[in-house]
Amino acid sequence: MSHTAVAANDTHSKVVGYLLWIFGFTGSHRFYYGKPITGTIWFFTLGLLGIGWLIDFFLIPLMDRQADLRFRSGPTSYTLAWILLTFLGIFGLHRMYMGKWLTGLLYLVTGGLFLLGVLYDFWTLNEQISMKHAKRGLFG
Repeated sequence: MSHTAVAANDTHSKVVGYLLWIFGFTGSHRFYYGKPITGTIWFFTLGLLGIGWLIDFFLIPLMDRQADLRFRSGPTSYTLAWILLTFLGIFGLHRMYMGKWLTGLLYLVTGGLFLLGVLYDFWTLNEQISMKHAKRGLFG
C-alpha cells in the first residue's frame, strides 16, 4: 500500500495515542492501536513494570501506521469512539455513537454490563468499527 493510500486511511491518531500513553501502564494505548493481548499484559504488569511503557513512547508511530493499514476507515471515528469508551465506557456512549442504541442504553443502566461489557469493548472496538465500515461499503 502506498504512503498516499495509508494517509487516506488514517484511522487512528498519534496525538490520542500519546495521550493514552500517559496512562500507558494501564495498556490503554495498546488497546487503542488494536493490540488487546499486550494491552492486557500491560494492564496487569503496569506496562511491564514501566519498561515496556517507556519503550512504547518510541513505538507509537509504528503502532499508528500498523493500525492505519489494518483497520478500515469510514464515517465512524475510531478516535472519538475510543475516547468515549476510555473515559465514559460505563455509560455506553461509545455504543450509542456507533448506532448501537439498545446496548448503549443497557450499558447506561448496568454500569457497562458491570464492567464486563467495557472490557469486551476494549478487546473488540476496533474490529466492531471496521465491520461497520465494511458492511456500509457492501450495502451502502
